[in-house]
Amino acid sequence: MTTNTILNFVNIHKTFSGEGTDFTALQNINLKIEKGEFIGLSGKSGSGKTTLLNVAGLIDPPTKGDLFFKNINIKNISDNELSLIRAQEIGFIFQTFNLLPLLNALENVEYPLMLLNISEAERIERAREALIKVGLEKFAHHRPSQLSGGQRQRVAFARAIVKNPALILADEPTANLDTKTSDEVFELLMRLQTDLKVTVMLCSHDLDLISRTHRQIKITDGQITGEVRVGGTK
Repeated sequence: MTTNTILNFVNIHKTFSGEGTDFTALQNINLKIEKGEFIGLSGKSGSGKTTLLNVAGLIDPPTKGDLFFKNINIKNISDNELSLIRAQEIGFIFQTFNLLPLLNALENVEYPLMLLNISEAERIERAREALIKVGLEKFAHHRPSQLSGGQRQRVAFARAIVKNPALILADEPTANLDTKTSDEVFELLMRLQTDLKVTVMLCSHDLDLISRTHRQIKITDGQITGEVRVGGTK
């Protein structure tokens, strides 16, 4: 592995057990994700896309195989160390935004920084800067209920970038938006990825969006069944 490798999946399997039966969601995943790549994951519902993102986000540990985050084999570190990597290095963007309804936009963006040893003044400044990057500085004191779907997803983008992560994981980030808004927020994600030189893994059913990523990976029945590399920043 090089120093530019963010994630390295080596023979990864993920099996879920329940009610006396086992379901293998991922099998024989071998994949390297490099710094600055924009990865698009495609596949039918139930193909394993979201499971792959959850493994990449250190949320679901693999059942078998080795997962390296920046050359660290995650099976060799504690749960507290895993939590710290998630808190410092990984930003998450969800289909349903996952904003806290009682907090305004600035407070929602600031929230991930409260898990880190950062002063209140610096947290607020970084949250304001993140909102500026997504064009929502004028809406800092609006609560989610006062924002449109596109604006709420922009707040979610700001929350994902506020800690300057090495990796952003986006799970169907445009699924709840109309076509025009979907295109606008995807253009924003592309710009943020380029400007911040952050690695992005995007999961989507929208093949048009997937086709605009740097590397397109197709998942079928928990396995990688296709890959197209278009280019991108390394």
